[in-house]
Amino acid sequence: MNSTEPARLSVRSPADMVAAVPYLLGFHPADSVVVVAVRGRRVVFAARGDLPAPGADPGPAARHLAQVVARQDADAATVVGYGPAARVTGVVDAIGDALTAIGVAVLDALRVTEGRWFSYLCAEPSCCPPDGTPYDPAASRVGAAAVFAGQVALPDRAALAAQVSPLDGPVRLAMRRATDRARLRLAALTGRPSTPPAGSPAGGLPADSSRAGGEPRAVRTAGTAAVRAAVRRQRRGERLDDDEVAWLTVLLTHVAVRDHAWSRTDGRDEDISLWTDVLRRAEPDLIAAPGCLLAFAAWRSGHGALAAVALERVLSAHPGYSLAVLLDEALRRGVAPSALDGWPGSDDGAVLRRRRRRPRR
Repeated sequence: MNSTEPARLSVRSPADMVAAVPYLLGFHPADSVVVVAVRGRRVVFAARGDLPAPGADPGPAARHLAQVVARQDADAATVVGYGPAARVTGVVDAIGDALTAIGVAVLDALRVTEGRWFSYLCAEPSCCPPDGTPYDPAASRVGAAAVFAGQVALPDRAALAAQVSPLDGPVRLAMRRATDRARLRLAALTGRPSTPPAGSPAGGLPADSSRAGGEPRAVRTAGTAAVRAAVRRQRRGERLDDDEVAWLTVLLTHVAVRDHAWSRTDGRDEDISLWTDVLRRAEPDLIAAPGCLLAFAAWRSGHGALAAVALERVLSAHPGYSLAVLLDEALRRGVAPSALDGWPGSDDGAVLRRRRRRPRR
């Protein structure tokens, strides 16, 4: 499941809701169930999950989604299923029952398929004909308002995942060479050999390589300088060159450096652009830290789906990376970015603490 805390959109009809969902998620869902939570008259939260496999019990997923919605202090919710009736009806009914059981009113229960929407709660043919109501998201005022506000609806979730996929071809070759130079530079700084230790993930530096024994002061100093320089350049609209990205990625394997970068990441568009670029250019064994920093920036800005695909890429390569596990759990639990700000833990960044949010400039 991925969740978001999107910009508030006013929705007055089922057609508006159907048009709004892709912009709330950032992509057009398919084979999915979406719960859109409302507080007062405004949409405040959306959560998406895959449809259960045919024959599977929808109860556990339905109860989980209901609990996520309950954490948003929502008054009511609309459930929207995407797919054929045989796969959608059971899970939509189960989610509706779970929401009702926790005191969240179900405003509507919809099914969307092949350019039409159907309501499970409305039996009036004049407004909800049994053969469905055709809709055009591009013609909706809600969609127009979302586009005006800068929100994007990609064709599908695969298109969103492609935004964090590794860059190949000449870029990959150049980054491989730059990373070799960065490893030698780090070895000279630490006095340790640049050969990756046995057992490290993907044949490179281990994801939490600095936890045993602590980092040399020189590494912390170099890492702080590299992070600050990268943030300054990105906020000036400049792009890091290959050696700068490579140097940053090898330094980020040290937890103190990663946590310094974490503390400077507050969800601005520039943060998302920076860590997306670093993640896509990083060598496969060095993606854990930049992927988590991108996920954190996206989560704080309300782009839960982007955070989810970034974490999926990290966890597929480094399933035990503590910060990725922590952020993934926060997303799955529907923790709102306004409720908790991330802050590095005492030794491995595995603690989320409340802290004062820095104002945007």
